[in-house]
Amino acid sequence: MRRKALLGTLSVVVVLVAALTTPGGSFRHASAAHPDMVMDWNLTMLSTFATANVPPPPASRDGAIVQAAVFDALNGIDERYTPIHVVAAGPAGASRQAAVVGAAYTALVSLFPAQKASLDSAYQTSLAAIADDEGGDNPAIASGLDWGTTVARQIIAWRAADGFNTPPPPYVFRSAVGDWQPTPDAAGVPGSGPPKFRSLATTTPFALTSPSQFRPAGPPALTSARYAQDYNEVKALGGKTDSARNAYQTETAKFWQLDTPVAIWDRVADSLAEHHHNSLLKNARVLALVNIALADATIAIWDAKNAFNSWRPVTAINTVTGFGNPATSPDPGWLPLLATPYFQEYPSAHSGVSSAAASILASLFGENTEFTLTSAGLPAVVRTFDSFNAAVAQVADARVYAGFHFRFSCDDAIQMGAHVAAQVQVTLMRPIHGGSGNLGEQLE
Repeated sequence: MRRKALLGTLSVVVVLVAALTTPGGSFRHASAAHPDMVMDWNLTMLSTFATANVPPPPASRDGAIVQAAVFDALNGIDERYTPIHVVAAGPAGASRQAAVVGAAYTALVSLFPAQKASLDSAYQTSLAAIADDEGGDNPAIASGLDWGTTVARQIIAWRAADGFNTPPPPYVFRSAVGDWQPTPDAAGVPGSGPPKFRSLATTTPFALTSPSQFRPAGPPALTSARYAQDYNEVKALGGKTDSARNAYQTETAKFWQLDTPVAIWDRVADSLAEHHHNSLLKNARVLALVNIALADATIAIWDAKNAFNSWRPVTAINTVTGFGNPATSPDPGWLPLLATPYFQEYPSAHSGVSSAAASILASLFGENTEFTLTSAGLPAVVRTFDSFNAAVAQVADARVYAGFHFRFSCDDAIQMGAHVAAQVQVTLMRPIHGGSGNLGEQLE
């Protein structure tokens, strides 16, 4: 059933970031009576990530840093929620819009100094819009910019010590059956070197008590019936050739792989928030919750990946000697539909982070919210969902169809993501004066 009490029948078209870019490099919502710098600069953030071609795992951390700076800058002025990190109060009378610009711009320039010129252009465009809305040389604008800059610098300094940039200890390749091995690229050429992004496993989370707080029990035994079932599923549906996969399933695999989770879920968050015509602070909270959930889910997933160090389907299926499960049979010529990401298999990262983001949005807007989205890699393809669970289930399907994951890896990751989202919501940005913080009870 569609959710009717608060949202009615909601169909949100999430357009590509590129289609929203103005010549000045910033993003504007033409239908808005006043500028909304929270959403403008979220889209600027996504454009910055795309230009830098940031891989999905570190992009989640970058997104959380930017949106944390924006939220704490705004909340420091309004003081309606507990802060993420910056506890000081902002200056009385400071421009909220300018505080957002100062925070987002400072954080993005710090993270992506090579894009300073384009960010400077977006900054100037935003200041012109704020001046038009709030009036000329309003001293409140300068005060807001200074405050946003101060908050962003504190957030950047805080996260600089989170361990992400600390080189991990040398990776020791292991040769036991089931251990991760280098996987081939799109041309089938074997990879070399340790799995990527290992420092995420020891990065300090934003809301979790530790990266291992929600570590799952691990994959099923190689000799189990469940392992055979999921092995045979990905072997049949995830192969590059001679697959039982149909055209829609092939498109599904590409749809979810050819864009980043941060971009996909932030665009959904932007559209849902815009539909409600919420305040700047409410929109900032939505985006901070989503992006921190994405970041902490990524950290939790990488903790588990490094703890279990599991091989990918391409390695398992090509193991000609088998692994003691009579319900499986090797295929030494098997390759996945798409090039396998170069890190361990269990648990599925995209399934876990998408579950985290979707769980946040479901709690704020209702599980049975209808939304429509696109993928940057398949711009002509539109997918519509009538619930967040349906979208997350399709992410899991996509990872099997791509040949990346066993189904159990996706199932366990989805549970992890839901746990992460719940932890983020009970830990950060809590309403000071009570209430759940869900938008449904705050509509004006």
